[in-house]
Amino acid sequence: MPDPMPPEVKKRLIKTTAHVRHKTRKYVPPGFRLPIGLVLMAGGVVGFLPILGFWMIPVGFAVAALDARPAWRYLTGRKRGGGHKR
Repeated sequence: MPDPMPPEVKKRLIKTTAHVRHKTRKYVPPGFRLPIGLVLMAGGVVGFLPILGFWMIPVGFAVAALDARPAWRYLTGRKRGGGHKR
């Protein structure tokens, strides 16, 4: 089954999500990141409205993942424990 999203759209979405995640980590205090991410995801559910859109779901997940360790591990592919290999 072919990918329904064109490659240029997928690339732009990944770039935008990374940019928002970087700015959020830099400017938003840790206690507010998870609620902001949840609000973005909730706004993405009503994506048919003009300003709100389905783009808010992955951006909200990326912002919320900054405070939620399990989600962050899932995004980065890290294993639990984080010890150095010898």
